[in-house]
Amino acid sequence: MVTPGGTPAEPGPDPAGRDAPPFDPELAVALAALEALSVEAGLPTGPLTPENLAARQERDTAARPRPTVGELGAGGRFEVAELRVPGPPGSPEVTLVSARPAGLTGPLPLLYYLHGGGMVMGNAWSVLPQALQEWALPLGLAVISAEYRLAPQARYPGPLEDCYAGLDWAAANASALGIDADRIVVGGKSAGAGLAAALALLTRDRGGPAPIGQLLLCPMLDDRDDTFSSQQMAGVDTWDRTSNATGWRALLGDRAGAADLPPYAAPARATDLSGLPPAYIDVGSAETFRDEDVAYANAIWQAGGRAELHVWPGAFHGFDTLAPDAAVSRDAREARRRWLRRILAQSGAGGGPVPGAGRMGE
Repeated sequence: MVTPGGTPAEPGPDPAGRDAPPFDPELAVALAALEALSVEAGLPTGPLTPENLAARQERDTAARPRPTVGELGAGGRFEVAELRVPGPPGSPEVTLVSARPAGLTGPLPLLYYLHGGGMVMGNAWSVLPQALQEWALPLGLAVISAEYRLAPQARYPGPLEDCYAGLDWAAANASALGIDADRIVVGGKSAGAGLAAALALLTRDRGGPAPIGQLLLCPMLDDRDDTFSSQQMAGVDTWDRTSNATGWRALLGDRAGAADLPPYAAPARATDLSGLPPAYIDVGSAETFRDEDVAYANAIWQAGGRAELHVWPGAFHGFDTLAPDAAVSRDAREARRRWLRRILAQSGAGGGPVPGAGRMGE
């Protein structure tokens, strides 16, 4: 929540006076271990605030080095290229990182994937190893990750327009990229999923490239930060109400919480969700974004659209990244893969597994 003075609100009590949902036992053990390691290493474990934002951005850059093109190629398993494409009018070029399983011929379906990081952290390179392993290899698709500008150095609509410019360029140059412009899925995680949802709204309203689906993993959708779950999980979730308010404030400045904020800035503000591509939405039962994500799926259904919603029991924000071997994390990955396979099959031929595909490094 953002107070009238424009500062993040202090975490409030659960509005119903109830306890937060318990974490899944496997996830709780993994989270406790990670927190202990952070304390031992002297790393900050508290929420993101305006006061520590710059230091946390600097630490994130150091702790999350960008894989090189050669490293992403995984010994020849993938064809990888960094592309500099025209940015929004009057703005810098946008870097796209394009990757696909090596040796596949013909135009491939494309997952246009946007990284998370609360709008203030992350990069296009570091999300690709997981995307290539989990989706590109088993499904035979290409992945493009966009390096959008981060807040607060770039505020709305800058990051979203970067993503739109990259998507528009990729669709227009589909033949040269070896992708099928009629089989593009937009997706992302956390802030990246919020941008993907906004991108689906923007392309619909501008008549831009028409995605066949939107893969929204724990999407960051609502700048108002006042849902039941955002209050219930304050001080508990890995990305809590204070961190969330800091991220939105960095992106929107004084417009955070404003009554007239456009839906492209915060998709939960949208009053018209008709005409959108089918959505996959997943979220944890024990995370800040639970209620806004459930509400977004419900609003799509009420508008006559298609949405598949998964609320993973006992899961906190980013659970499958922090505890990838937990049973619920494995279930979540498989459910996402099944949805993508189904969307690709419904959109035309292709999308089959890559011969000999397996986990990277096997």
